[in-house]
Amino acid sequence: MAHQKPHLPEKTCPVCLRPFTWRKKWEKCWDQVKYCSERCRRQRHSNPDHSSTHEP
Repeated sequence: MAHQKPHLPEKTCPVCLRPFTWRKKWEKCWDQVKYCSERCRRQRHSNPDHSSTHEP
């Protein structure tokens, strides 16, 4: 039987727009966590408003 976790807090990453859930390593800084991964954190300035995906 799989272990089921209780409902964990969730946020949406502003870079990839995917939801991500609370992790133990973010226990003390969850309020400051904005990005789901290191990759998204590094890309935060390269495409701030996703304007490159829209045609003019």
